[in-house]
Amino acid sequence: MRSPRLAALELRRFGRGKLPRAALVALLVLPLLYGALYLWSFWDPYGRLDRIPVALVNDDKGATADGKKLTAGDDITKGLRESDVFDWQEVSAAEAEKGVENGTYYLSLTMPSDFSARIASSAGDSPETGALQVRTNDANNYIVGQISRTVFSEVREAASTKASRSFLDRIFVSFSDIHGATVKAANGADKLEGGIGKAEKGSKDLADGLKDAKKGSGKLSTGLRKLNEGAGDLESGSQQVADGTQTLADRVNGVDKKIGPFLQDNEKTIGDTARLVADTSGAIRNNLDDLVERAPGAAKGAHAASDVLAGIYKARCEDAVLPDPSCSDLKKAKNSAADVATIADDLNALIADHDGDLKKLDKNLATLQKQSRALADRAPRLSEDLDDAVTRINKLNQGAAKVAAGAKKLHSGLGTARTGAADLDTGVGQLKSGAYDLNGGIYKLVDGSGKLSDGLHDGAEKIPDYDKKARDQRTEVMADPVQLASRDMHKAPNYGTGFAPYFIPLSLWVGAMVAYMLIAPMNRRALAAGASAWRIALAGWLPVVAIGVLQTVALMSVLHWAVGLQMVRAAGTVGFLFLVTACFATIVQWLNARFGAAGRILVLALLMLQLTSAGGTYPVQTSPDFFNALHPFLPMSYVVEALRRLITGGGLEPVWHACVVLVAFTAAALALTALSARRRQVWTLDRLHPELTL
Repeated sequence: MRSPRLAALELRRFGRGKLPRAALVALLVLPLLYGALYLWSFWDPYGRLDRIPVALVNDDKGATADGKKLTAGDDITKGLRESDVFDWQEVSAAEAEKGVENGTYYLSLTMPSDFSARIASSAGDSPETGALQVRTNDANNYIVGQISRTVFSEVREAASTKASRSFLDRIFVSFSDIHGATVKAANGADKLEGGIGKAEKGSKDLADGLKDAKKGSGKLSTGLRKLNEGAGDLESGSQQVADGTQTLADRVNGVDKKIGPFLQDNEKTIGDTARLVADTSGAIRNNLDDLVERAPGAAKGAHAASDVLAGIYKARCEDAVLPDPSCSDLKKAKNSAADVATIADDLNALIADHDGDLKKLDKNLATLQKQSRALADRAPRLSEDLDDAVTRINKLNQGAAKVAAGAKKLHSGLGTARTGAADLDTGVGQLKSGAYDLNGGIYKLVDGSGKLSDGLHDGAEKIPDYDKKARDQRTEVMADPVQLASRDMHKAPNYGTGFAPYFIPLSLWVGAMVAYMLIAPMNRRALAAGASAWRIALAGWLPVVAIGVLQTVALMSVLHWAVGLQMVRAAGTVGFLFLVTACFATIVQWLNARFGAAGRILVLALLMLQLTSAGGTYPVQTSPDFFNALHPFLPMSYVVEALRRLITGGGLEPVWHACVVLVAFTAAALALTALSARRRQVWTLDRLHPELTL
């Protein structure tokens, strides 16, 4: 009898009577208890976190920052109550502590009274961090505590980001204020540069004006010096004339008493004296002409210099907003020039007042010169003209005395004017030097103010000036500079989908394990009939494979249609599970065939080893080294990895790899079962009286 027929006969057994039928139904439904019920029980626990009671304590009293009310505690409370995470219940601090202790609340979140004040302190001199206080109790539930750490980390990050945004926004506003102040300073520097530029031009004009005034005062001093020298000569000459005429008059008067004898005795002396008087009169007339011609020019030059200095002093010291530093020197120069002008006026007035006398003096001198020459010519004939000569000489003597007195007064006035002009020339020279020094200093000041203006403008360009939109954009980036650009490849939609690759093979293993509790691992008819070992192995394996296929169909139908499991490759998943069922059946068959009753214990032990080393929950790398060593040698490791790719998507290399491994395990297990079947065809004492029966 062939192996398929033997397998069919084995299955037909379950159709005889109600109890076998019930056992067959139990075999088909049993994997659902492990697969469907387990997955259904925690299919989407994170989607129901809003049912978990959590205490929320808001003791925050608020704070004020930059004139604005800050209520960080209220803001966080509002955000949490609007979220779908946890069933937030606002209670007092004492109620929260008591509730977490007795299990009324799984955990508590407390915002202390100074929470907003600490956040607002970021704008002050002593910034502090605000602290959210979380209390958990692992005696209530360990997993809830782990979930809360993730949730509260997000709450803390959101609160920190908001506080950072407020702080950074004030920084950017300060940048804008600094930029505005710097622009104002730069504009002020521009105006300062313009004002100093005008002052520099004015100081240059002052220096140039004082240069011209220096030339005029120099000319005035030179002219007055020459006039003074001429007046000295005039005084000496007129005094000599006066002395000579006096002498002449005295002699003439004496001669007049002794007319005859005297004239005869002094004709030569009279002639010589007359010639001297004629020559001296000519010299006096020449000097007098120079004095008359130069006096008005000297007065005019003195007035011009005085007017220039007075105008400069008025512009720089009386009308100017910022008085010139050399005003004291300018005032001295102005006063000296005024004195010189006064002296020149007095001299000119003196000449003008005595213009008639000077003309008369000049006329008299001309007459004296002419008469002296005539006297010299007539000296040999003086006795004849004695009476006329005495009269004329007396008049001449009187005029020469007046000329000598006027010349002395003129010489004295010109001496004073010469001294004042010299002082004026020295003062104007000093003012000129000071004005050039002032111009040089103001020129440097202009250069420095220009550099200051340029530097402030450059600084204003480098200082950022953010508008509200730019401030908001930069504040958002700097408050949360690193974003997590997460892209979940082949994402499992819920918790149950992620664990399905772990629980499905578990249920199929349990199904094969229970199946071989009802079906003999080696067909008894085949053993009794002496069939070949391979036929015996296949006859015991095929019924369980058939039941496993039905178990797989039932399990996956319930998971898909009732629980909601979505598979990227549904047909591939079911087909692959058929191979898994066949492989698990051969392994369970061999353990039962080879070890008998003890094999059932080994099947259970092998299940535990596969569950702990398959990496179905946490990555296998996180397990102890023992389980890491077992991982590559057990079939469920490859089944779990392949089912992940079939259910959630991804490359199929692990699937094909798993198929090869499962086929290898299936062939090896069938070969070992056939070997065990051959051994079972020989009866021994141990088989007749087994040590252990289950």
